[in-house]
Amino acid sequence: QVQLVESGGGLVQAGGSLRLSCSASRPTFGSYLGWFRQAPTKEREFVAAISWNTGSTNYADSVKGRFTISRDFAKNTVYLQMNSLKPEDTAVYYCAARFSVGNYNYWGQGTQVTVSS
Repeated sequence: QVQLVESGGGLVQAGGSLRLSCSASRPTFGSYLGWFRQAPTKEREFVAAISWNTGSTNYADSVKGRFTISRDFAKNTVYLQMNSLKPEDTAVYYCAARFSVGNYNYWGQGTQVTVSS
């Protein structure tokens, strides 16, 4: 079991930046940590993910070049740096973890990000 707690959401103007944090209750060696988001009336969608061990990353096309995912071993924390934010980035952002191939099975409670135009 691992608990994930997100923080760092808020209200920002278009073109601004935010950094989301996801703190894990224990080291997550061997895991993939991901960020997902869900906007009102829309399905949850993948944003970015990072391999805890290797640091390899992948991103949704909609955020490539604007968002950066990273991790801090000492703090058991994953970050999502979001730059050049757009109103369409408005959503609840969730952190998730998986320890094997397949679905993410550990989720945080989410943090709201609102981008005003």
